[in-house]
Amino acid sequence: MEPNEKIFTLAENFSASAKILTAIGDETRQHLILEMMKMGNCMGVRVDDITKKTNLSRPAVSHHLQIMKDAGIVKVRKEGTKNYYYFDPEMEAFEQLVSTLQLAMKISKKLPDRSCE
Repeated sequence: MEPNEKIFTLAENFSASAKILTAIGDETRQHLILEMMKMGNCMGVRVDDITKKTNLSRPAVSHHLQIMKDAGIVKVRKEGTKNYYYFDPEMEAFEQLVSTLQLAMKISKKLPDRSCE
């Protein structure tokens, strides 16, 4: 693959990773992810559970969970009228992001030194 093709592929991959980058780039969502991890319930947590652990309102938690769901970070399971949010075990969004970052590193290491020193 030619260098320009690699850069084009990298640009496409970054574009495809935009949702997860946006989701994990937000401090509030980072906090929610950490709180969900600390809860240690792999079967899922409810919005009320997360609300109790944070200073966020129920609608704010729901909004952030929806963004994380759209980004492929969490999934939701319904039991009757209750929704349980859990981390996506497939982690496809994270795998795509990791391979994008690995490609960026591979390309960057092959570029000539462009510093002015």
